[in-house]
Amino acid sequence: MPETPTESWFADSFRGAWTNEQRKLGRFNLAIFGKTGVGKSTLVNAIFGDDIAATGIGEPVTREEHLYLHTSGTLGVLDTRGLEVGVDNDAILAEVTDHVTRMRRRPLEDQLHVAWFCVRAGDRRFEDTEDQFVRALARLGVPVMLVMTQVPQVDGRIHPDALALAAEIEARDLPVHRGKVFLTMALADEFSGHEAHGLMDLLDATFRCAPEGVAEALTAAQRIDLARKRKRAGDAIKVATSAAGTAGASPIPFSDAAVLVPIQITMMASIASTYGLSLERSTAASLAGTAAATVAGRTAVTSLIKLIPGAGTIVGGSINAAVAGTLTYAVGHAWTRVCERLTQGELQGVGGILDSAAIRKIFMEEFRKQAGRRRPAVER
Repeated sequence: MPETPTESWFADSFRGAWTNEQRKLGRFNLAIFGKTGVGKSTLVNAIFGDDIAATGIGEPVTREEHLYLHTSGTLGVLDTRGLEVGVDNDAILAEVTDHVTRMRRRPLEDQLHVAWFCVRAGDRRFEDTEDQFVRALARLGVPVMLVMTQVPQVDGRIHPDALALAAEIEARDLPVHRGKVFLTMALADEFSGHEAHGLMDLLDATFRCAPEGVAEALTAAQRIDLARKRKRAGDAIKVATSAAGTAGASPIPFSDAAVLVPIQITMMASIASTYGLSLERSTAASLAGTAAATVAGRTAVTSLIKLIPGAGTIVGGSINAAVAGTLTYAVGHAWTRVCERLTQGELQGVGGILDSAAIRKIFMEEFRKQAGRRRPAVER
């Protein structure tokens, strides 16, 4: 770290830390099957917030080029192109078998972790060819979940036809997770009054099906369970706060406060990755959110320390473990709030450009609140 860190140094360091965090998270790979028009892309987008299932961008994973893997951050979506479930079962299953067999020799992040088989409520029937496909898929050793899409629900009541179809499917005793059909409506329809529902139940069950080793990648990829993201962000804050406290065990001269910056950059990169923010957006937001946007390095940390109750009088003195920990704790929680708002599509200006002023305002408000909760013992 240079004696006087610059904004450019901060950005470069953040990019490196973000890349490292992404590498540690790995990737959760989901296969999604079902007839054309059942709403597979809509379902994936509702839970994961990406259009990768619908963009047509992806790489063929078999020689026949009917099976494609679309990747975005910590998510991989495997689907078919040019073949129809129920019509081309043998061809699809042959390619899936080839892919699953080859990937089992690869690292966990390259393997297929869970498969969703989707059937549309409006079809009102589950064909024998679909039954055969699900059973064959399960024989490959891949956890299979049966998902009914576009299920009408009004005032908490599921349409009777959907319930009847679900009962008929469950009576087949298919080798699917919990032996049940997950009823979902990915998007609400204000004109018909149909409510969005079932997504959290489906996601929770997907976590239970997936290997433990990809749980953090799935946490980062999904967009609807913010509680899981907050928990992982909180864990990163605890680690960084402890590291900062250790660094301050031997009081740090106030003029050398920037030694805490690398600890905080690693923490912020971990939190940004947990919230599924891209490298470009998280780097720009980190610069806007922290004082590094205008006064990087030592001045940035110094400015933030002055906002900690009881710590603003130590100019010319030193930073003890309590102050170092409080600073890092407050930065972590302030950054978490910014990341959460960004994940929800907020803090953007015209054309989707980040609203730097709004980000900085949210960051500083949360920083002051969190710093006030941890009033440190100041060592003069």
